[in-house]
Amino acid sequence: MLVQAYNLMAHAFLLFLLFPYIISTNIHACKQNERSSLLSFASTLSPLNWTSIDYDCCRWNGITCDQDGWVTHLLLPSKGLKGGISPSSLANLTRLIHLNLSHNSLYGSLETQFFLSLNRLDILDLSYNCLSGELPISPLSSNIRSIDLSSNHFFGAIPSSFFQQASNLTSFNVSNNSFTGYVPSSICLQHSSPFLRLLDFSSNLFNGDLAPGLGKCSELQVFRANHNNLSGLLPEDIYNATKLEEIALPLNSLHGAISGKIVNLTNLAILDLSSNHFGGELPLNLGKLSKLKFVTLDFNNLEGVLPSSLMNCTNLVELRLGNNHLEGDISVLDFSRLSQLTKLDLRINNFTGTVPVSLYSCRFLKAIRLTGNNLEGQIQDEILSLKSLSFLSLGYNRFTNLTGAMKILMSCKSLHALLLSGSFVGEGMPSDDDMVDYVGFQNLRLLGLVRSNLTGQIPFWLSKLKNLEILALGFNQITGPIPSWLGTLPRLFYISLSHNQISGKFPQQLCRLPRLLHEPIASQGDNYEFEFPVYSSSISITANQTFLSQKLCFFPATIDLSTNNIVGDIPTEISQLHLLYTLSLDSNNFSGVIPDQISNLKNLEVLNLSMNHLSGIIPASLASLNFLKEFNVSYNNLEGSIPIGTQLQSFEVSAFEGNPKLCGAPLPKCSPNKGIDADNKNNKDVYKWLHQLPWFYIFAALGFIVGFWGVCGCLIIHKTWRYAYFRFINKVQDRLLYVMITVPLNKMDRRLRG
Repeated sequence: MLVQAYNLMAHAFLLFLLFPYIISTNIHACKQNERSSLLSFASTLSPLNWTSIDYDCCRWNGITCDQDGWVTHLLLPSKGLKGGISPSSLANLTRLIHLNLSHNSLYGSLETQFFLSLNRLDILDLSYNCLSGELPISPLSSNIRSIDLSSNHFFGAIPSSFFQQASNLTSFNVSNNSFTGYVPSSICLQHSSPFLRLLDFSSNLFNGDLAPGLGKCSELQVFRANHNNLSGLLPEDIYNATKLEEIALPLNSLHGAISGKIVNLTNLAILDLSSNHFGGELPLNLGKLSKLKFVTLDFNNLEGVLPSSLMNCTNLVELRLGNNHLEGDISVLDFSRLSQLTKLDLRINNFTGTVPVSLYSCRFLKAIRLTGNNLEGQIQDEILSLKSLSFLSLGYNRFTNLTGAMKILMSCKSLHALLLSGSFVGEGMPSDDDMVDYVGFQNLRLLGLVRSNLTGQIPFWLSKLKNLEILALGFNQITGPIPSWLGTLPRLFYISLSHNQISGKFPQQLCRLPRLLHEPIASQGDNYEFEFPVYSSSISITANQTFLSQKLCFFPATIDLSTNNIVGDIPTEISQLHLLYTLSLDSNNFSGVIPDQISNLKNLEVLNLSMNHLSGIIPASLASLNFLKEFNVSYNNLEGSIPIGTQLQSFEVSAFEGNPKLCGAPLPKCSPNKGIDADNKNNKDVYKWLHQLPWFYIFAALGFIVGFWGVCGCLIIHKTWRYAYFRFINKVQDRLLYVMITVPLNKMDRRLRG
């Protein structure tokens, strides 16, 4: 009895402990109609499967319910879902306030019923899917606060009625779609969206002017409409949105001057108007925007001097003003106050003077690009104070003393990219004697010394750059052979030595470049990014190509030796460079045949062998190079028929011209009497005859010797035979004289007498 009482008390105590859980479970159990709706929703999507789990849908993955069992959150981002969204399946989720189906593969359109049924929705995130169609004209719910439809395939105009009731909207993002028409500035009209903080219309097809209205968004902090087709002037009322922290409108066709009213935007931290047609001078009082961190105004038509007040923007992190018409002596500017500056880009302007010494006070500088100005002077030792400097581009200026510059810069331990192309014109390559104490450049990945008319040879000290990946020395006056040690640099994959006076042969060691032999191990993949994009003019890919890249892995594996004096055969070992993309050997003195082994270079996209002395046929195996974008074998001594293949026949006639004995599409057809088979047969017969020719002469000579001495020997040995032979010869001679002379004379005499 005591035991039973004890058990009863234990069960009662356990029930007491579990009672809150039981009550809570009953409270949170989802509604039957909502469970059915969720199952209907899941039936159209894979691999979503809720049927085999708990009956209570509030326990399902991605589902959250309130205390009454109503579904309030449906959050399934990045679940690999595929299928269409059925509005009817979500219609019963009348208490849903947060729907996130982003980063999946959903498709279909958003019907009017979708927004009407979810009238309590607070946050909608359908970004990064494959949804398409036009937005419905029915207005959004007044409860909606955030909408993200970015990175889909929506198109058409955004109806102005869409925002009529969206009085609580704070964020609207439709970037990376195909929307057209005008940017809907009506979203900012009074009493519409007074709480709006973010508008992102970037990467669409919006066109026309930016209509006034943005200034009505008194709380607006971020406005982006980059990469569209916008034109016209920047609306003046945008300067009334005084809480703006970011304006990003690059890659459009906006024009006009930047108004001095921009100083009203005292909270502005990011100003990006690059790649437009803005002109005029920069506002002199621009320095009043003390919170500016990122200023990107490159690729415009700005002119005049750089306002000295800009040096008051002490929070500046990046300043990009390249590709404009700015001018003035930058050496008088005091950069020392810009203590946070990490990147400075003033390329392709009309600045004069020297590199400002004050710039070396910006201790956090990682990248400096002053390319394409009228700067002069020499590199100073003070640059060594920039311990984080990894990108330095000073090309196409009038700097002097290259050797001195290299001696200084080699001590910049963080330097990864050094671009000096077009400067130090006419000087000599720093020789091994000049760099006798060389110990630097241990982290250098890119060296560009193009178009400077540098003289001398390729120095041996470059062989110590074990991290060098891109070497560009094209368009100079470099002489001597290609050093064999180039093939030993472990990371080198891009070599441009074009347009020089290099002689000698193609070194076989170059056919063993480690980075071009085998794919690197995935864990060792190089995803390094330069601080600024590198342009083709700095490294000279090929004369008819332009290139721009910031990631090192996007540079094509290249060997460009064009326009030199290189002689000899193209080595067959070049077939080992399986990762090679570009091979340019044109305008040299190569001879011999085109190696059949080139067809092993399956990644090859550019092959230029023109203007050499190559002979023989085009190997039929080259037709298997299916990824060729450029191919040129013009002006050689090639012959025979162009191999039939969809790839080679797709190139222009100019790729084959200058080879008189070459025929076949796209050149005129080969003669039907001298097809390639007949040519090959004739070549084989001649080849066979040439091999049999010595035996013919041997047997002919033996026959002559035997016949001659067989007759003459007998006449010499036997006297009676010799007398008989000569009597016979005399009789034959007399007979011939009588027949050929006496008889014709007698006939002529009788005719004369008659």
